[in-house]
Amino acid sequence: MKKNRRGQALVEYLLIIAVISVVVVTVVKLLGGYLQDSMTKSSCNLVDKVYVEGSKPGQGQCVDR
Repeated sequence: MKKNRRGQALVEYLLIIAVISVVVVTVVKLLGGYLQDSMTKSSCNLVDKVYVEGSKPGQGQCVDR
């Protein structure tokens, strides 16, 4: 009797994708403020403004010189 293993492979791939998604969401949640601050710093340099660090990660902003 031959068994169909396509369904099993599909479920395994979906589980792998789900685990990777959870890891990515967790990392972005943990480092999101720091990533936002680094993007803000870069954009401040581009528009010739000064970066002012916020009280918490992710709260930094650009101000005029």
